[in-house]
Amino acid sequence: MILVTGGTGLVGAQLLLHLIENGENVRAIYRNLESIQKTKNLFSLYQKEALFEKIDWIQANIIDIPSLEMAFENVDYVYHCAALISFDPKDEDEIRKTNIEGTANIVNFCIVKNVKKICFVSSIAALGDLKENESTITEETEWNPEKPHSDYAISKYGAEMEIWRGQQEGLNSVIVNPGVILGPRIWEQGSGMLFKKIEKGFPFYTNGMTGFVAVTDVAKIMFQLMKSDVTSERFTLITQNIVFRDLLNSIADALKAKRPTFYVSRLLTSFLWRIDWFTSAVFATKRKLDRATATALYSKNRYSNEKITSTLKTEFLDINQYIKEVSSL
Repeated sequence: MILVTGGTGLVGAQLLLHLIENGENVRAIYRNLESIQKTKNLFSLYQKEALFEKIDWIQANIIDIPSLEMAFENVDYVYHCAALISFDPKDEDEIRKTNIEGTANIVNFCIVKNVKKICFVSSIAALGDLKENESTITEETEWNPEKPHSDYAISKYGAEMEIWRGQQEGLNSVIVNPGVILGPRIWEQGSGMLFKKIEKGFPFYTNGMTGFVAVTDVAKIMFQLMKSDVTSERFTLITQNIVFRDLLNSIADALKAKRPTFYVSRLLTSFLWRIDWFTSAVFATKRKLDRATATALYSKNRYSNEKITSTLKTEFLDINQYIKEVSSL
């Protein structure tokens, strides 16, 4: 039996579909019935409703130890996809509790229940920081605790430490560090919201750059890694490094929408995140733009996928073609 945490999120839902299509017996945990509908919508999108009925759903929470007892019954393999994603500083405690303590709980159960292998979904945010003589971030790039990092990045780095701790205690494990994950636009967060904004005529762009990857590739590679003898390794999963403006233009073209035309300068962004901070403090609203996110909009980080392509001979989907495909769904 395979257990998937975060089965109601973008990666987890796509992974469930991939696992069942490959004949695996799967169990997934959920927090409330409403969240399951998101996964069901994905299966319906690909006309795989019958496969959805094969999922063994268990209500549980990764930070609630008693609820995990039943979820881990007769489990041989675990895909740990569950995480809290937020860039609002007010969520710092909850992010760290969910992503670090929750991962520690999953690792502990894996050890106690003699799970054969775990695959953890981290992020390129948890990779290291470039030194002056370096130009490309790899799995070997060292994390510099003195450099500024978002609470989310710190939580993912801390979660990875829990995975390595489990490895030292005899738990076979692999970590994947996906770039910005693109998926079907049915999702009410992440890339799904981006598609919807651009469809409505989102006018802004910056010229920052980062690594992007299709969610289908993430699910496929995770499955291949778990089937392999690879253990105690982490892999950066990106298709290519793309300038934000080029990505937005590609999405706009696929949706037959207007391309963003208003360049947001670094100076304007620094003003906007401060205004957002002030508004949040005065009116107790949720932050929409923090300093770390504002900085990321102009960073030009380049990531390497050489390790995963050489290990599994991986051929990634072309991002522009994938955008066209999901835009037509």
